[in-house]
Amino acid sequence: MSISFHCESCKKKIKAPDEAGGKWGSCPFCKHRCYVPLPKTDDEEELQLAPIDESEESRIEEMMKETHHLTQNILHESKIPEDSAAGSTATVSEKEIIKNAILYLRQMADGELSKAEHTYKSMKTNKKASLRILASMARAERPEPELSDVPDSVLQGLIRDVSAKLS
Repeated sequence: MSISFHCESCKKKIKAPDEAGGKWGSCPFCKHRCYVPLPKTDDEEELQLAPIDESEESRIEEMMKETHHLTQNILHESKIPEDSAAGSTATVSEKEIIKNAILYLRQMADGELSKAEHTYKSMKTNKKASLRILASMARAERPEPELSDVPDSVLQGLIRDVSAKLS
């Protein structure tokens, strides 16, 4: 008995002996290096596959496009934000405002735009304090530990973007 499979490159059907299963070989038609699958055994369970949710995939793709667009805009900005005016009367603790600012920036960096919009609304209720904290984050030499994996130029752009929205 032989193993039948299709070449990934030219899509032509190829047959290989059972002992070639699990090894690499060249397609006899296009010479593409192909992996020869292992022969199917009788006791092997069939893998149950589910169809792709097209609406979820398109929603994710749109969010990724928006994230890419925002990142590209941020990377092409060269203007450094001005220092915001200090002093505010916060209705929530400063720790909570800092937490929301970090959470918003993390969500934007990860492309979680709907969650970021929700976090932005809570930042908007404490606009002055949020702007002051964002300005101090923009001036900091090192980013917050939760944001250390975000490139500095992207982080600075996200801070400028949310500061502009809050102003």
